[in-house]
Amino acid sequence: MPLYKVQDQQIVRLDETTFENQGLREFDLQQMLKSQIDAISPDTLIVSEEFGDWEDRKNRIDLLGIDKNADLVVIELKRTTDGGYMDLQALRYAAMISTLTFDKLVDTYGSYLRKNESEINPEESLLEFLGWEEPKDEFAQDVKIVLASAEFSKELCTSVMWLNNFGLDIRCVRMNPYLSQDGLFLDIQTLIPLPEAEEYQVRIREKTMKEREARKRSRDTVRFEVTTEGNQQPNLSSRKMIHHITRYVISKGKPIEEVVSSIEKVKPNPFHVIERSVSSVEFRRELRNITKDRPRRFFIDKGELFEVDGKTYALTNQWTTEGAINAAESLTSRYPDLEIQIIQSDSPT
Repeated sequence: MPLYKVQDQQIVRLDETTFENQGLREFDLQQMLKSQIDAISPDTLIVSEEFGDWEDRKNRIDLLGIDKNADLVVIELKRTTDGGYMDLQALRYAAMISTLTFDKLVDTYGSYLRKNESEINPEESLLEFLGWEEPKDEFAQDVKIVLASAEFSKELCTSVMWLNNFGLDIRCVRMNPYLSQDGLFLDIQTLIPLPEAEEYQVRIREKTMKEREARKRSRDTVRFEVTTEGNQQPNLSSRKMIHHITRYVISKGKPIEEVVSSIEKVKPNPFHVIERSVSSVEFRRELRNITKDRPRRFFIDKGELFEVDGKTYALTNQWTTEGAINAAESLTSRYPDLEIQIIQSDSPT
């Protein structure tokens, strides 16, 4: 939309221009925005510019920030009128920094502060911004993306909206320059999500994701009752049943190698293993580094992991009813001394 100013009781239309015509490079935009980042990303602290802590240093994040939820924010800037392929570029960057630790971010932020001749203590500044007294496990649970450009193509907008429907958090901010006798003006507007519809779109996205999960759960209507040492665990789904039995077998000191091989007879690669003792939060972060949806495919919530001989094991939750029954039979037949009893019913109780 055109931009106007009021002058001498008249509405005067400003001339729209381009960053290129005004001699502004993407680096110039970066320098202006890093000190006023709220213009495109509210409640964000910039911790680095031209970040590229990986082998291919030609690829760098324009601005790296952290928000009040302790989520990392990848900010990519373009002066073009279509946004180019910045969505794909930003997704790659988001994946590459998803495992960034608090200590590493302190080092990164410290380098940024020194480069900008600031004597601020990086760790104290981060903790104060987050409202924390000390680092917490909730650090960097997600990575958000902000794309800022003079304009965005329909293809890019379609891609972003589709990705957001699957749980990503990508924001598109349009920056249009206008010229007048008083100087250069920027019209900055959030394109995706629409500000007036953002809360609604978040609710729709959450509803859609819940419906997807509900459809998945509805396919597993068979229920089981598992009895071990006189203790009954009723109304277990197929996946919960095999997880419960696996946990019991491991708790009785059966060799983890035997447990793994028994389940592998039915399902290849049933465990994801980390070669050290880690928390649920750390395990989730490691899986997310592989693919965004990887954590949803394993039992990794608090109390669901298995720690054996200094290693941490997560059992897959991707089970058909038949597969779970076969895996349970493989374990019970290998360890008859445990006297595990399984009763199956056809519908939830």
